[in-house]
Amino acid sequence: MPDFSPPCSDPSADPSVLLSRDRFAAESGHPVVTRGPQGSTRDRLRGVLGRSLCAGLLVLLPWVLSACGAEPRAQTLGCGVSGAACLSGTALVRLQTAKGEVEISLDGAAAPLTAGNFVDLVKRGTYNNTVFHRVVREPVPFVVQGGDPLSANPKVPASQYGTGSFIEPSSGEARLIPLELTVKGESEPRYGEPITNPSLTRQLALVHQRGAVAMARSNDPNSASAQFYVALEALPELDGRYAVFGRVTKGMEVVDKIQQGDRLVKATLVEGGTLVTDKP
Repeated sequence: MPDFSPPCSDPSADPSVLLSRDRFAAESGHPVVTRGPQGSTRDRLRGVLGRSLCAGLLVLLPWVLSACGAEPRAQTLGCGVSGAACLSGTALVRLQTAKGEVEISLDGAAAPLTAGNFVDLVKRGTYNNTVFHRVVREPVPFVVQGGDPLSANPKVPASQYGTGSFIEPSSGEARLIPLELTVKGESEPRYGEPITNPSLTRQLALVHQRGAVAMARSNDPNSASAQFYVALEALPELDGRYAVFGRVTKGMEVVDKIQQGDRLVKATLVEGGTLVTDKP
């Protein structure tokens, strides 16, 4: 059965589950993606989410109930508050994969915290030898997902790929970053809450175009860590729910060839990548 669940990085239950855990496990044998909208085709998914978002999502996605009225401003998080590394300017990262090289440009203006987190993990070598554990192309292109640090460990079974986070060496705790979304015309990103108001999702600075690079997460919007995905075509149904922080600028034809189980051999910072702990 085709899997068009939103990109996730945790097997925990989600109140928006439409494809039951038992049914999914029985059909796929994979415990990772157990949430998100159901659909045998992406057209069906888009048909559901494309109708009045406030009406449709009230039924299908209970976790956005509060967002269908007036759009609340998200809580104060992110650069200059969390102490996390944030990207100043832009960065260019090269991914050496089993199928060839891919270059991605990171946007520190629209996604300073998310892009900074990615650059920091690249510098640490976190992505080296990880696995692209989730690839969905049929019946229509969806995502290529990878970056789970667990998948670099040969002792970890493939059934656990997609459940890991980056663990801070100093504390032994998972590093989790908040959802980060920038609306055009606003001076700073919004943090911590999805944006579901159609008038605002249309104004997002970074959207799910083909080649967009974004963070996978669990049902908690503030649970992104290391896993990321590349959109294989425009995915407007994910805009405002997942943090886009860059795009493929070279090698999209390589991404199109990546198969589930292929490895990300090495991630290298090529240009830029200045990290700051204050607001860029």
